Amino acid sequence: MSEYQKIISIANQISKKYPLCDNCLGRLFSKKLHLSSNKLLGKKLNQNTTKKCHICKNIFENLNYFLKLMLDTSSNYSFETFSIGAMIKPSIVDRDDFIRSQYKLKGIDSIKTDITRELAKSFSRKTKKNIDTQNSDVTFTVNLKDDSIKLHSKSITFSGRYVKTMRGIPQKQKSCENCSGKGCRMCDFHGISEFESIEGQISKFLFEKIGGTTAKFTWIGGEDKSSLVLGNGRPFFVKLQNPLKRNLKLPSFNSNSLKISNLKLVNESPKNPLKFNSLIQLKISTSSDIDSKILKKLKILEKQPVVVYDKSGKRSEKKIFTVKYKKNSKNIFTLSLKTEGGLPVRRFIDGDDVVPGISQILDTTCKCNQFDFSDVEVQ
Repeated sequence: MSEYQKIISIANQISKKYPLCDNCLGRLFSKKLHLSSNKLLGKKLNQNTTKKCHICKNIFENLNYFLKLMLDTSSNYSFETFSIGAMIKPSIVDRDDFIRSQYKLKGIDSIKTDITRELAKSFSRKTKKNIDTQNSDVTFTVNLKDDSIKLHSKSITFSGRYVKTMRGIPQKQKSCENCSGKGCRMCDFHGISEFESIEGQISKFLFEKIGGTTAKFTWIGGEDKSSLVLGNGRPFFVKLQNPLKRNLKLPSFNSNSLKISNLKLVNESPKNPLKFNSLIQLKISTSSDIDSKILKKLKILEKQPVVVYDKSGKRSEKKIFTVKYKKNSKNIFTLSLKTEGGLPVRRFIDGDDVVPGISQILDTTCKCNQFDFSDVEVQ
């Protein structure tokens, strides 16, 4: 008896006991016969033409309904590739498993696999989009338990730089009080409810141009609320969750206080902290009169690293490459530094667990009135 005749015999036994649709019956044997269409094989094998399918309860007859839901749900999204997952009633899986076990049928695709495959083929034909099960732009979750569709759009990451020309603007935005940054209806799922910071303004710009829910930032250093960031600006990375658009060129952004430039798509945010140097301009006041000759002592900073102790006890070293100073009045001077990124500026001035600190070198209490960044250079 040939393989096909054996299959016909088993298929007839199953059909007499369990009425199955063409898709479900064909799926039980198509792999063994190396056939790609479950439905066509099922039509050849099937003796049941009227009764409801014992396994799926005729789900495959309703796939056009879910196809329409997918088309409607994705109509505002731009993408090139997609994948589909499905949620089905456990009772369907149980009935399928029972028949496969009873007739000792092995190496068969699950009914869930068959449903997603059929939907994917139909959606691809309709939209001309490509199926990608590994790294798709969008992923559909088809819920056959409650007849709903969810769509998740793969996050995209941008790099860019910002120049801050007005004091009083914080770098980071406070999280939404209701959800602590996770995203909820109160904050329109953005995780932030206000947009007055650097983070907020960049996020708002991206939400308006691309859509999306939350924006997660990776900052290359930071500054005080009162500090300016000039020159080419401070680099940053931002990961935008669930974007509507992708693969687009964004324009520069300018406001009274902020300029965003060099926005471009990148594969991902850096996994390890980037090394960078900062050019910093500091205005410092002293508790006692200061002499220009005393300021010369600051040149020692070019010859030895600055040791920083964190509250946790962690020790790190920061190099200072250039030191320039200028006396402005009897107890105020300006200091220009090119330093390794991550130097805690205010602690460096007053000598709080930073050795040597400015106060320590000058042997007088120093206070940082303000500091600005002339530029930030990524190594």
